[in-house]
Amino acid sequence: MKPDPTTGAVSAAPTDRSAGAPPAVAGASRPRAPLWAALIATFFGIGRLRTGPGTWASAAALVLWAAAAHFLTPSLRTPVAIALAALVTLIGIPAATRVSRASAIKDPQFVVIDEVAGQLIALIAVPLAWKTFLAGFIFFRAFDIIKPPPVRQLERLPEGTGIVLDDVAAGILTLVAMHLLLHFGLLR
Repeated sequence: MKPDPTTGAVSAAPTDRSAGAPPAVAGASRPRAPLWAALIATFFGIGRLRTGPGTWASAAALVLWAAAAHFLTPSLRTPVAIALAALVTLIGIPAATRVSRASAIKDPQFVVIDEVAGQLIALIAVPLAWKTFLAGFIFFRAFDIIKPPPVRQLERLPEGTGIVLDDVAAGILTLVAMHLLLHFGLLR
């Protein structure tokens, strides 16, 4: 006699829960996402932080961009920021798709590569100064959380496309707001 591992009850005969049922129905574990996808989607584990993983990912992207941008000549900063944001977006969509499928959650909270892409977009052609970085961070997080149109509509797209593109839209809204503030001299 063996105890049932799920209920602890002791039965005379072990029960075969998978008899005649496909593995997914019988309680077999889902396939795991590939390591590359998990690393990218969680931004190397930052998405696993307990409180506010999206905020942590946005902050990490901001700090990493600030550090990298200091080593670039001013004429290279904008094209590199655009290329980096595009690369993160293009790699982030399939990674988010794989992780979303493996977890069976439409938009897992631990998938944060979308915040990285959006935050990078928000900082395109923005001066390297603490005020602009702080404003870009706050605006991006606000647009990402509030999800004004068309951000919310993009979230409805399937799998990784919806996961990533709503934050890309939030990043674009932030970019427009930042450049309007800079243009009118409200952010110096």
